[in-house]
Amino acid sequence: MKTDILIIGSGCAGLYCALNLPRDLKITIITKKDVESSDSYLAQGGICMLKNDADYDSYFEDTLKAGHYENDRQSVEIMIKSSQDVIKDLISYGTRFHRDEAGNLDFTREGAHSAKRILFHEDITGKEITSHLYEAVKKLDNVTIYEYTSMIDLVTDDNTCYGCVIEKKDGTLDTIEANVTFLATGGIGGLYRHSTNFRHLTGDALAIGLKHGVKMKNINYVQIHPTTFYTENEEDRSFLISESVRGEGAYLLDKNFHRFTNELLPRDLLSIEIKKQMAKDHTEFVWEDLRPIPQEELKTHFPNIIAHCKEQGYDVFKEPIPVVPAQHYFMGGIWVDHMSKTSMDALYAIGETACNGVHGRNRLASNSLLESLVFAKRAARDCLTHMCVPQPQLFAQIDFDTYQDRNALAKSYQDLVRAEIDRVNKETVKAMPKMEKKGGSLHV
Repeated sequence: MKTDILIIGSGCAGLYCALNLPRDLKITIITKKDVESSDSYLAQGGICMLKNDADYDSYFEDTLKAGHYENDRQSVEIMIKSSQDVIKDLISYGTRFHRDEAGNLDFTREGAHSAKRILFHEDITGKEITSHLYEAVKKLDNVTIYEYTSMIDLVTDDNTCYGCVIEKKDGTLDTIEANVTFLATGGIGGLYRHSTNFRHLTGDALAIGLKHGVKMKNINYVQIHPTTFYTENEEDRSFLISESVRGEGAYLLDKNFHRFTNELLPRDLLSIEIKKQMAKDHTEFVWEDLRPIPQEELKTHFPNIIAHCKEQGYDVFKEPIPVVPAQHYFMGGIWVDHMSKTSMDALYAIGETACNGVHGRNRLASNSLLESLVFAKRAARDCLTHMCVPQPQLFAQIDFDTYQDRNALAKSYQDLVRAEIDRVNKETVKAMPKMEKKGGSLHV
């Protein structure tokens, strides 16, 4: 199979990238499961937007503070200043953000934000955005989407990517030759016991990138979301209780139903406080009380959270719900420049797979969708000048026998990512005394 552009992943970054590419190019999108099984569909809280110039400094500082000032400042500036353009695009595709009585865009606030600057659609903002991007992509004659099609390996030579080896829906192996390849495979939640991510997101792009010498950045920067619905069933994907719930006034309570912390702390710090309280109380969860939020606002803003809690036997209008921290987001990933190009030619990484340094050590709430979209658009425009010259002989030389045991291959990829995270963690811990002498601070 041959294509001009290959996009691996069908979340908001991959779809928006396709929409920003020229219509005369042949674009192929492959996705490991169905299109809707991406974490972009799961995002609840919202997407940030710079409301006006007066809010810039505050937004910039909030992002850096949440990231412990390890952020790439140019990336942060690009993201914030591009936000209004992206929101205009989303609205043009049909995204419905909440509006006030006068019809103006309405904003909410989440943890670690000093002002209301987050747009939302009920508590399913990610689904609202991504579903409309998907509908727009389906209208494009130059785009073909293959579901249940997995990347097995990249085809590379002399630090240039020429496409990939894939496993098709029927289990057979094939190849896709491409002039440019985009890695948009999402996060690494499938590597963790407790995660809000889909279980099939196991960091394949990271493993394959490591195998081919692609540069990584902050691969050990993994964000824990402080509030997910606690369940005893180990097979359940952790259901996220949005940051917006606390932003609108919900309390966190200990086993005696007393408040024990500031609910609007950055996610990593709040997760630490919750874990401390769980250890103190000898419990596996704490309580989150949504009753301080006016009932009508609860019904309007958080209908899906209310419904999920009800399914689990809890009435949020009458009682608190059990919550526990869980792996949620990956701030690290494949190193990219400010146009989302990786260290390998003709290879780009976008979305949660990539690390451009926007988030630093910890992501500010509702920056993820925005960051993914901003840099996907930049990548789409940049790649046109970085296309490779096809090398069909490379594909003729591929030995498919090396990929026959797919279970063993998948395990080796997962082990490779885990080992790299462990290695970097050990290096970080080893470097801590030296950094502390310099006045640095690591929040491991």
